[in-house]
Amino acid sequence: MTAASVAAFGLVVGQSTAANAAVACDVTYAANQWTSGNNQGGFTANITLRNTGDPLTSWTLAFDYATTGQKYTPTGWGANFSQSGTRVTATNMPYNGSVATGASISIGYNGTWSGTNPAPTSFSVNGTTCGGTTPTTPSVVTSASAIPVNEGGTATFTARLSAAPSSNVTVNTTRTSGDTDLSVSSGGSLTFTTSNWNTPQTVTLAAAQDSDNTSGTAAFSVGGTGVTGATVNASEVDDDATVTQSIVVTPTAVTVPEGSTGTYAVSLAARPSSNVTVTSTAGSGDANLTVSSGGSLTFTQNNWNTAQTVTLAAAQDSDTANGSRTFTVASTGLTSRTVTATEADDDGGTNPTHVQNPYAGATGYVNPDWSARASAEPGGSAVANTSTAVWMDRIAAIAGSPSAMSLRAHMDEAVRQDAANGSAPLTIQIVIYDLPNRDCAALASNGELLIAEDGFNRYKTEYIDPIAAILRSPAYSNLRIVTIIEPDSLPNLVTNLSLPKCQEANGPGGYVDGVRYALNQLHAITNVYTYVDAGHHGWLGWDSNFGPSVNLFHSMATGTTAGVDSVDGFIVNTANYSATTEPHFTINTTVNGQQIRQSTWVDWNFYVDELTFAQALRSALVSRGFRDGLGMLIDTSRNGWGGSARPTAPSTSTVLDTFVNESRIDQRIHAGNWCNQSGAGMGARPAASPASGLDAYVWVKPPGESDGSSTEIENDEGKKFDRMCDPTYRGNDLNGNNLTGALANSPLSGQWFSAQFRQLLQNAYPPIN
Repeated sequence: MTAASVAAFGLVVGQSTAANAAVACDVTYAANQWTSGNNQGGFTANITLRNTGDPLTSWTLAFDYATTGQKYTPTGWGANFSQSGTRVTATNMPYNGSVATGASISIGYNGTWSGTNPAPTSFSVNGTTCGGTTPTTPSVVTSASAIPVNEGGTATFTARLSAAPSSNVTVNTTRTSGDTDLSVSSGGSLTFTTSNWNTPQTVTLAAAQDSDNTSGTAAFSVGGTGVTGATVNASEVDDDATVTQSIVVTPTAVTVPEGSTGTYAVSLAARPSSNVTVTSTAGSGDANLTVSSGGSLTFTQNNWNTAQTVTLAAAQDSDTANGSRTFTVASTGLTSRTVTATEADDDGGTNPTHVQNPYAGATGYVNPDWSARASAEPGGSAVANTSTAVWMDRIAAIAGSPSAMSLRAHMDEAVRQDAANGSAPLTIQIVIYDLPNRDCAALASNGELLIAEDGFNRYKTEYIDPIAAILRSPAYSNLRIVTIIEPDSLPNLVTNLSLPKCQEANGPGGYVDGVRYALNQLHAITNVYTYVDAGHHGWLGWDSNFGPSVNLFHSMATGTTAGVDSVDGFIVNTANYSATTEPHFTINTTVNGQQIRQSTWVDWNFYVDELTFAQALRSALVSRGFRDGLGMLIDTSRNGWGGSARPTAPSTSTVLDTFVNESRIDQRIHAGNWCNQSGAGMGARPAASPASGLDAYVWVKPPGESDGSSTEIENDEGKKFDRMCDPTYRGNDLNGNNLTGALANSPLSGQWFSAQFRQLLQNAYPPIN
């Protein structure tokens, strides 16, 4: 099973432009340099390429430095960079090869210099010399040209520059005309540098509360010296106009799990002239359903449109019925509303409970197959009772084999364990992992199904349908069944569309269709929980990958029968080694005036570990339209990085790369290395709700199961030899041409690898005694 880090950097070779395209271009080059002494130092180059000719479908930018002491280092963004002598060449990435007439793209890299560091004087695109080589006047780019601002509230827009400035630029936002109730609340003065010029910064406008019922407008100038400014028009949204007062209730139907709670929200439609009290009272129906809190709510002139919560409770009982009760939401002089609450029985009824976090209060299923192998290793009994996931990595795994239990046998064993663990529910994790063209960017974990060979229909009828049929059996209705949906799938459609198998996976019968089908079948089972794989920070942590991934996840989910509700959450770091938390530095740490992002290890990523990435991804997904209760999982099975090599404190070095390398607990040679990593250790043990926004830390990849073979091994599972699992391989562009860091003598992916298990146990953090 590849962890997909190999896809993180997405480096490809650009294609040539069609012969009939007339190439014309302008280039802006700006460098922010620093000195380390003795007439040498480093620099960050920001390049803006503007297409003034025919539309481009791909591009190659080339230029020459004046001296041999000016060097590109292998840290760039927006393009594939290389250098031979004084010549630097940049080719497009998969996502920015197409450049329309008049459009611009921004790329850059880090470099070193000795002697002097003059800017290049001539640039060419696809062999044609560009017309502009000196910095042009940047323009201010705003996210909106007109925005509404609620009276008594605020609204925001963002500003950035269209090109790198030659020096720092201050952009001021000022009201030039219009309603004086509209003003700049924050962000009135923004500083853009040669490094952050393309990063949007926020301006907040405010509308003062008044007693009139008019909606004024105002114009705001956004500009400064050395830039072409922009105008944003703001309009006040008045809340004093006559509005029929009413009670607003959302939703009007609530499911309340037996022994748990459910909620609905209450607000008012308009600002009241005096305080308003809204009560919720129980009517006819199941007496087990009651108001737990929020039975009396007060709304004022300030909080009238802020939703307040009413919590309903369902008492635990011994029957198997799903009762209901009507609750009346009322206030003097206003039309009352009703809410229908339905109890979700957990005593063996036909409608088992679907809770928000399936790990909360539950014990985890212990896979007897994995437990037996772990127990047979020296010291392995200390972790043999840890809950790990069951992988359905091929059709044959459903029926099982002499050496591996079938899916039904696992489910029956889960029922037995549930009966033995007292009143606590039991959670069993099943990895759904057999998409056609599976893991299209790697070889070790390639699967048995191909899109070109009717793979999608086989995936539906021979794989997903039989799994769903087993999971919906009434015998398993009291289990909490967590399904991990297709590791290493959707993120490949963001970063690796240059690869033929990924291009196929991006079409009909590919990854999106497959994941949607799996969600439709599995979400329909009440006690099944669906978590979609979302890569890891070393794959999607760059803004050029992060935003497109959020959009892809959302568009995929909205195409399912239940929409975004078909997804209970997302999982990151599946079968990977990225640290949950780097304890000795954050993305905001600086060393001798340099940002951590500038280090070779971080490579301009916006995240240094999985926890910050998972929490930021969750926030972005909720903002995009996923439900507020969306949960995140982090696979911590192999990211502990303990042992004698684990740093105990931050480095004292003032050299950026030295500081990061001596401080980081993730001891991989390169963050792109993913196969059977030397020095790794078991991470935090599975735990529910370990941090804000997280449903659980989980062990999805069972420690001791190989990522791939270190040599070619014949097999009938569709798994091929991947050189990233060969410890002698010198790597490629994807891992900076470093050694792979893989352990020697490894078996096929998924097979037991004793040496790896023993290493993981020895290097576990927290330590395992």
